[in-house]
Amino acid sequence: MPAALPRFLALGDSYTIGEAVAAHENWPATLTQRLRQAGIPLDGPRIVAVTGWTTDELAQGMNAAALVPPYDLVSLQIGVNNQYRGRPAEDYRGEFAGLLVRAVGLAGERASRVVVVSIPDWGVTRFAREQDRDPARIGAELDAYNAIARVEARRTGAGFADITGISRRHPELLAADGLHPSAAQYALWAEAIEPAVRAALDS
Repeated sequence: MPAALPRFLALGDSYTIGEAVAAHENWPATLTQRLRQAGIPLDGPRIVAVTGWTTDELAQGMNAAALVPPYDLVSLQIGVNNQYRGRPAEDYRGEFAGLLVRAVGLAGERASRVVVVSIPDWGVTRFAREQDRDPARIGAELDAYNAIARVEARRTGAGFADITGISRRHPELLAADGLHPSAAQYALWAEAIEPAVRAALDS
């Protein structure tokens, strides 16, 4: 009987599930394909993510998801909707830290098997321009959120992958909705996330 493939759990929101692109084009699926092509076996990602979810809504979604740990790799990318709804960064800190503890538990208490992925900057998108949003304010608030996520990841012993710069360098790589990334941008994310994931799987 063949050995089971390493299991991948991806936790997040629209950016994890890949709103407005095909299921095989979101970054967890694209990353899985990259790793397989490099000879690194990985099961197809189990994704717990819904467009619009905040940190507390992700926590509720995890409660309802009937998850079966341990997973060999757990990713966590969450917070854009907290910022979008105007929630304070300090509230995000506590809720994110709690999700990270849960992610480590789902990885069999192996913090090194958890990878936190930064939040992209939606302030540079066509949607933000059309809605007459303030890109400087959005960017500054997301920088504060991402700084918290980076600190919490380091404190916990999890990996961290920064894709925010990609979103700012490639504001043209958007899906038809003018807000979410296109498959081409997700492919760039997967490339950027891959080193952290390889390190996690090697740990």
